Amino acid sequence: MDTIRLTMAQALVRHLQRQFTVIDGEEVPLFGGAWAIFGHGNVAGIGEALAQVKDEFTTFRAHNEQGMALAASAYAKQHRRQRIMACTSSIGPGALNMVTAAGMAMANRLPVLFLPGDVFATRTPDPVLQQVEHFNDPTMSVNDCFRPVSRYFDRINRPEQLITSLPVAINTMLDPTTCGPATLALPQDVQTMAFDYPVSFFAKKVHKLRRNRADVDQLAEAVAAIKQAKKPLVLIGGGVHYSLALEEVTALIERCHIPACETQAGKGALPWDHELNLGAVGVTGSSAANAAAQEADLIIAIGTRLQDFTSASRTLFANPDHTLLSINVTSFDAEKHNAVPLIGDAKVTLQELLAEVEDYQTPATWSDKVKALNLDWLAAVEQVTALPKQASDHDYLPTDANVIGVINRTASANSTLVQAAGGLPGELHKLWRTSSDLGYHVEYGFSCMGYELAGGLGVKMATPDREVIVMVGDGSYLMLNSEIATSVMLGLKLIIVVLDNRGYACINRLQKACGGESFNNLLQHCHTVEAGAPKTDFAAHAKALGANSEQVSCLADLEEALVRAKASDKTYVIAIDTDPISSTQEGGAWWDVAVPEVSNREQVIDAERQYKIAKQQQPY
Repeated sequence: MDTIRLTMAQALVRHLQRQFTVIDGEEVPLFGGAWAIFGHGNVAGIGEALAQVKDEFTTFRAHNEQGMALAASAYAKQHRRQRIMACTSSIGPGALNMVTAAGMAMANRLPVLFLPGDVFATRTPDPVLQQVEHFNDPTMSVNDCFRPVSRYFDRINRPEQLITSLPVAINTMLDPTTCGPATLALPQDVQTMAFDYPVSFFAKKVHKLRRNRADVDQLAEAVAAIKQAKKPLVLIGGGVHYSLALEEVTALIERCHIPACETQAGKGALPWDHELNLGAVGVTGSSAANAAAQEADLIIAIGTRLQDFTSASRTLFANPDHTLLSINVTSFDAEKHNAVPLIGDAKVTLQELLAEVEDYQTPATWSDKVKALNLDWLAAVEQVTALPKQASDHDYLPTDANVIGVINRTASANSTLVQAAGGLPGELHKLWRTSSDLGYHVEYGFSCMGYELAGGLGVKMATPDREVIVMVGDGSYLMLNSEIATSVMLGLKLIIVVLDNRGYACINRLQKACGGESFNNLLQHCHTVEAGAPKTDFAAHAKALGANSEQVSCLADLEEALVRAKASDKTYVIAIDTDPISSTQEGGAWWDVAVPEVSNREQVIDAERQYKIAKQQQPY
């Protein structure tokens, strides 16, 4: 057997270099490079291995381990899970910083390869710097925190273990049924150990998107359900994007004339102005989509996890005679909510389904009804996002909807909007209009504050020709902003709009809705020094990180600033003060947020009474 002597780290990097994928008929490297922040636990091992191939396999240096891992996740999402990045850190705080991002990737089923350094496998120098000792388990390190947030986890305690483990990690990330992050913990001594690796371990391998076909009996049951439906509704999830099934879902909707709605992850699969697109569904949904979902006798859910925001905490599908048909590549998701499962890849399953139901037509009474509902909704969106008469008033605090309207009107078909947490995802789900399937990138499976700026960086890396617009609240900005400097360093221009409402306004609104007093969310209601918390100068801060920036004081100024941002040759940050109280009341549905059963506050008692009434609509 032909062999080559390499360190474990060198073998790992070389194997990654030999993985390819097919996108639009063209072979491209599966890995878009590696993110790395080096410390004593990885600099001499994997750091040296990456340095050897720096001209062929790019290593990107970030400013925060969580930030780089979030960027890697966004890169995979924007590439529709067809390309991946690796992330390496030292043991200790560097590794733990990546755990949050691993949780985000796990929740959103996104492939990221985590390569944290680990303590010595030989245990010779124990306890090494940054080692967390467990008195009853010397095999445990902080990297064990990756176990619950990884689809695949292994600790490489011998260099030859890489031969079996690394291919499994890659296959796990690429299989649509198990897709998510994989973690290989790399003890720093093992990274440097040499082994005679088989040359075959470095043979070129070309991966292709796997498409599992549906079971014949399940397909027949789904066909029968569709043909019997009088009020069907298609519910588009993120799986439609990942399966590259846009043509197929559009064909089902148009040929059978079935109205459709979108989850956060599914948004953009249909152009916003498609006559059968009712828009967002669920807690952050449109009035048209939610009314249709409540009345529908068949909900065809495609590629969605059916999380609580989508189903309005299991209260949305209110027709007592409804059938939920769930098309999903994983049985775990397809079986949720007592659904009729149709397990298979969305693209090929829809092709087979359409061949059997293409003679079916939704009754005109139903499609005409929901179209009328949708016209009312579109008029409501126009009203809340229109430029208000106070657009030039420097004393007027704009709402999120006001700002969304301004930015959306300046965006083009080549723009991608990036967001993640707080009140903005709900507003954007309802109000943002995109005609491009790559135009809307919102992380709401984990609602990870801090994703926005790092995620924008990953989106720009994946699609450098697109204009990337990041909307971020002051809370998320202050949590994780260091990758602004990375974007400037790498020449990856972002347009960033910071909406400063002086606190965690979304949770303050939720706190009040549950009967609580405003407490510890808005800065004015936090424990501060007597003079109050200082107002952050976001424009000055961004400028200090190397970006172009400005503070604007009204919506008219925001319009003009966006013109300057588009003309800028590097990342441009615009800060604007916004109203922390107002949110779009139109549309939406109930969300199950538990209220205390005992309180000395009358508002909480009232809220708990209303909560019990709402719970009666929720099946056990």
